[in-house]
Amino acid sequence: MLSHPILPMLAKRVDDIPADGAWSFEPKWDGFRALIFRDGDTIFTQSRDGKPLDRYFPELREPLLKQLPERCVLDGEIVIRSGNGLDFDALTLRLHPAASRNKLLAQQTPASIVFFDLLASGERDLREVPFAERRAELERVCTDLQAPLHLTPTTKDRTIAEDWFKRFEGAGLDGVIAKPLDGPYTPDKRTMLKIKHERDCDCVVAGFRWHKDGEGTAIGSLLLGLHNAEGSLQHVGVCASFTAAKRRELVEFLAPYRENALENHPWASWGETDAHAQDRMPGAPSRWNRDKDLSWQPLRPELVVEVAYEHMQGDRFRHLAHFRRWRSDKPALNCTYEQLEVVPPQELMAIFS
Repeated sequence: MLSHPILPMLAKRVDDIPADGAWSFEPKWDGFRALIFRDGDTIFTQSRDGKPLDRYFPELREPLLKQLPERCVLDGEIVIRSGNGLDFDALTLRLHPAASRNKLLAQQTPASIVFFDLLASGERDLREVPFAERRAELERVCTDLQAPLHLTPTTKDRTIAEDWFKRFEGAGLDGVIAKPLDGPYTPDKRTMLKIKHERDCDCVVAGFRWHKDGEGTAIGSLLLGLHNAEGSLQHVGVCASFTAAKRRELVEFLAPYRENALENHPWASWGETDAHAQDRMPGAPSRWNRDKDLSWQPLRPELVVEVAYEHMQGDRFRHLAHFRRWRSDKPALNCTYEQLEVVPPQELMAIFS
């Protein structure tokens, strides 16, 4: 029987669904990666970085004991399904240190697990077995799964994979995964492929954070905003991933916009302690790392930047946005939510049909 920790197999990003070769395609689920180890009455749920997750999702223990074989190791994704699809915001709220809070949230926003690989069955280590065989064994193991446990659909048909890529984004699935049918399970190596959505958006740059290793000399990230229907500037995410040279260059470029920046700034209240109790603010404590410095520097909200983003989670970018170019030709007031492509929610259970 395999023991934890085992780091999960990873994926590298590519632009298109591969047309050549023998691949298995499946939807890319947007949740918490989890390896499930069962040995008799013992369940251990491991995160992507090897840490235990069981205490955050107590409602999953009984279904796992009831439905999984007595000895197995499965790879999957913990998700929370809402009326319109997957709710990543609700999922992040489940990482709470208090057991009483975890128990309450387990009732209010119960989680599910979607399985997509099998590392061990009984005494058999399947990591060197080709994925086609692992998938067949996974289907056998998961024949009678019932909610909140699910088996992800797969296909060898590229046309179906392209359809999934387009249709199911509105349900919170953020792309397609491609796995080589003859590939082994390779922990912590990027041997799968991921194809994700990417779009353009013009945003207001209303602040920045210093780089962790260069306060005063290097920019870490730009704070982005869009105007809502009422004309208020809403924080939608950050733009980062600059080269070291670009970080230093940005210090000089942004300097004029720092002058008198807090005067009538739409986010001025975020500098107040009480504002940090609210969620999704640039100066609020990180839910993932309470020691991380999220203090920010205001800029006059006049600069416009074009960024690339993958998809929205509610009214914010789900992941980091990437710098494309400055838009000196566009007024900041024209940066609104109306420019975003709206993907209609797709009934999530349709993916299991």
